[in-house]
Amino acid sequence: MSRRWVVSLLLCVPLFARHPVRERKAMVVAQEQQATDIGVAVMKAGGNAVDAAVAVAFALAVTHPTAGNLGGGGFLLLRTDRGESTFFDFRERAPGKATRDMYIGPDGKVTRDSLVGWRASGVPGTVHGLWTAHQKHGSKPWASLVAPSIKLAKGFPMSYSLSESLESAAPRLLSKFPETNRIYLRDGKFYEKDDVFVQADLARTLTRIAKHGPKDFYEGETARLFAAEMEKNGGLITLEDLKNYQTAVRKPLTGSYKGHEIITAPPPSSGGIGILQIMGMLEGTGYHNTGAGSAAAIHVVAEAMRRFNADRSEHMADPDFFKVPVSGLLSKAYIEQLRNSIDREKASKSDAVRPGKPALAESAETTHFSIIDPKGNAVALTYTLNGSYGSGVTVPGLGFLLNNEMDDFSAKPGEANMFGVVQGEANIIQPRKRPLSSMTPTIILKDGKLKMVVGAPGGSRIITGVAQVILNVLDFGMGVQSAIDAPRFHHQWQPDKLMVEREMSPDTIAALRAKGHEVDFISNVALVEAIVVEDGWLAGGTDRRAHGKAAGF
Repeated sequence: MSRRWVVSLLLCVPLFARHPVRERKAMVVAQEQQATDIGVAVMKAGGNAVDAAVAVAFALAVTHPTAGNLGGGGFLLLRTDRGESTFFDFRERAPGKATRDMYIGPDGKVTRDSLVGWRASGVPGTVHGLWTAHQKHGSKPWASLVAPSIKLAKGFPMSYSLSESLESAAPRLLSKFPETNRIYLRDGKFYEKDDVFVQADLARTLTRIAKHGPKDFYEGETARLFAAEMEKNGGLITLEDLKNYQTAVRKPLTGSYKGHEIITAPPPSSGGIGILQIMGMLEGTGYHNTGAGSAAAIHVVAEAMRRFNADRSEHMADPDFFKVPVSGLLSKAYIEQLRNSIDREKASKSDAVRPGKPALAESAETTHFSIIDPKGNAVALTYTLNGSYGSGVTVPGLGFLLNNEMDDFSAKPGEANMFGVVQGEANIIQPRKRPLSSMTPTIILKDGKLKMVVGAPGGSRIITGVAQVILNVLDFGMGVQSAIDAPRFHHQWQPDKLMVEREMSPDTIAALRAKGHEVDFISNVALVEAIVVEDGWLAGGTDRRAHGKAAGF
């Protein structure tokens, strides 16, 4: 029996209650165990949550190459122990040579160039974003935080899950590019569990970053090699693009839900607006009174998801290029209008649900980790290569994979991207623009104190997955691990299907179909990692659908 069948069968085994990891002072929850342990070690040595986040992110670039990265980008949401919140946007940017129709073929159809190969990549932001957050809020020397990842790159025992992931991705992506094939597949001699995985080129790149910071990646030896390989292979990223990259430091979105303060991601993420819209539509409905997992509750939440995703298709993009009507989308009057359009007994048809007309305002592969340090600083960090292993390209001599984030733009307005998401004119490709994202790092407060730190990978399913875990905690009173483990569902407006995980009750599925939902199955709805503060304890929950770890002290 193949490894992939074993994994599929395991997901069908009945679930048993799992307990969260509880610690008093500090907690890290990440999707790879060695990275979690490195974050804990940094805080034990006196580092704060931002220090730990830098170390964890660099470690994941080595041990979790499906999404951990130097060649991608993401978001870091920070709330300090002084109550100040900051959002670091290090999302990739379109190269200066990018054009609106660069992925439209002679036949008028969208090509696969936005998904695979050298032309699929936006300008990476991860190294710059981590450095920017560290310079403003870090306490430990930069080089000391990169050092653990250098050690890992020089060799670590291959896990079963990583070996299986690499083998699964070989035929569709990784074997297509010689350098990727050499490093990750040993030219067809697949890694097995406990084989030592050495990434010598990546170790040298990390060593330069440890010594010189982002100057190496964006202007120095790494930048020159990167730009030269791009030109040699028909890519668009130039040395000028790298030199001009800047992290955007933004004000987080904030909102409220049943006495809780929600601090979340602003555009170019659509996630924060999604969380606040969905929860706003639910507030006051009493939807939860029918119980967690009931068809009646799922129906109402799915209808809220449907309406948000219709708005997402038209009204959201990089705020530096498009006037996103944030306050209009989140106004009480507009959300009440959306709420009142939901029929509690019958599913809407997505063709009849159009993007709304809010008032103008003045203004899948990703990974996530959540951290709380002993002083109460909290970090929610989500970063990505977009698809699993990104574009499949490893830069020769540098050892890191490149993103395929250009697919998150609207290559052809009205047509779906790799996640099936239909996007509009606002998110068209423009030079130096950041593509719209679903990443949703979120921090929740109760009476001014930390209550929850949460986020997830999962493409368009991030927003709906994170929302459900929050609702499970706040509305259904679940502990963090139970909230994460509960079966989830997803509706993204188009296609007009309610996607459910296979563990959902057949009776519930039948009831949803009776309400008019076209129900189909999905392997998972995001991979959520969260920490909940309860009764003086930090309770860390990691997703059963992945191979992560919660740990602290």
